[in-house]
Order: sequence, then C-alpha cells, then structure tokens
Amino acid sequence: MRLAVFTEPQLGASYLDQLRIAQHAEELGFDAYFRSDHYLTMGDRAGLPGPTDSWVTLGALAVQTTRIRLGTLVTSATFRYPGPLAISVAQVDQMSGGRVELGLGAGWFEAEHRAYAIPFPPLGERFDRLAEQLEIITGLWRTPAGDRYSFAGRHYEIVDSPALPKPAQVPGPPVIVGGKGPRRTPQLAARFADEFNVPFGTLDQTRVMYERVARACAVAGRETGPVLSIAQTVACGRTDAEARKRAEAVGQPTPLSGTPDQVVDQLGRFAELGATRVFLQIIDLSDLDHLDVIASEALPQLA
Repeated sequence: MRLAVFTEPQLGASYLDQLRIAQHAEELGFDAYFRSDHYLTMGDRAGLPGPTDSWVTLGALAVQTTRIRLGTLVTSATFRYPGPLAISVAQVDQMSGGRVELGLGAGWFEAEHRAYAIPFPPLGERFDRLAEQLEIITGLWRTPAGDRYSFAGRHYEIVDSPALPKPAQVPGPPVIVGGKGPRRTPQLAARFADEFNVPFGTLDQTRVMYERVARACAVAGRETGPVLSIAQTVACGRTDAEARKRAEAVGQPTPLSGTPDQVVDQLGRFAELGATRVFLQIIDLSDLDHLDVIASEALPQLA
C-alpha cells in the first residue's frame, strides 16, 4: 500500500508550512503530497494566515521537490473554468517533470463560495459541470499536437482549441474521482478516473462504493477499473499515550489511530477491500515527528 500525505492548508498554513512538510515527506519516502482545494477554514479554527491557492502552491512545490508526487484531493470544479484549469495542471506537470495528479470534484462548501464571490449552483448542476470539465480537460490533454479540439456542452463550449500546452505525462496526469454518491459518482469514475477514492468512509461505506464503481465499469464496458484508494485522518504514536494525544488534537474519531502496528492492522482491513493507496490526513502541519513515526515504523510494513 502506498502512503500519501494529505493536508488541509485552509485550516491554517502558509506556503512555507506546506513546503516544509512536503519536503519532509519526500525525504521520508512517502509516495505523494496532496492538499485540499479550499478557500475558507471550517469549524472554529481561525485559519490564519489565510487560504493559499492549491495550484499556485503545487506549482511552487513542483520546483522545490524532486521525487514525490503532487496533487489535489480534490480541486473543486466550481472554482475554475476547465480550459484554464487544464493549462494550469499541464504546466505544473511540466514543472514537476511529470509528477502531478488531478483530483476533481463537484464542490460542496457553500460558505467559501459566498466568501469569495464564486457561484454555487445546485447539486445537480454542479455534477453536470463536473462531468463536462472532466470531458474537456482529458480531451484537451489527449488531443494530438497539431490537431484542434472542440466541445459543445450545456455549460461549456470550446471551439477550435489548439489544446496546448501538453502535460509531461502522456496522455495526461492521472485523474482521481472520489466521493460517496450512489449513482453519478461511480458513473464518472467509470468514465474518467484513473483512481477512485473514498474519503473518510467506514469499512462498509468503502466496500459499497468500490462495488458500485466496479458495477459502473462493467456497464460502461471498461475491463480494468481504476486504482482504489482511501483518505483517512491519522493519529499515530510510538506509544498509546502519544497516539491519544494526537487523536485528541484531531478532535474527532478516526479509523486510523494508535501505535504503528495498530495503524498497519487498520489499514490492512481497507487493503482487503482493494485499496492500494491511502491519503493520510495530517491536521497539525508543524508536527513533523508524526510523519517520522509513520515512515519509520508503519511504512516498511506496508511497502
């Protein structure tokens, strides 16, 4: 099982905070550094010094790291038009030497849209827009150099685009679709996803979603389904007391908590369902020792 570090910078993190943990994760041998795409903090956190843009951040990290993969879990389709987003991701992929992955979702946090003058359509329209964005972004990347790309949808239209620039990865960066929606989410995963992620789900919820995606792939005639992954908050410590302290800092129960051996055992139950990568949500970005514990005592058992 591959381990990725997953952060929520909107809760309170500067670019330097993110650089520090991304470089440390790279040094320790983690597979990837991913971040959320949010413009507003949640709950009672102050969120200082304020939000950082996900793709601006990843562009900088692309040239300040060398091996670790980089991406979003997930970019909100409500935040950006599909053409400019395809350009941004392709450019960051070039800057990183082909280490970028794009998680793309419909968007859900209405308050952040109101806070920054971003339209927030009803759920059905958000999914319609997401489907068109996935079609356009992958279409632009896969259009052969020298050819033109056009698309006519309900919400977006592209006419005679040169479909440039091209990302370093061919035919494009891996696309991650995730969520727990019963119908449209599996359908989109079957059509577009290189990886399907279940965020913060129980074992039963994860199993059900993986089964739904498998059925959607069968209906779509897709022989090989996407890579399966999970995202979970983690609270790991060398001792039970250290793990409890980190769990208390999280402020909510998490299926991944305890000593490294306990966390490995908990991850094993998700692996039995088919998960081959886990995004470990790290809340305290200043706690680099948390990564040290996981890398030294859990990662070798999962490699």
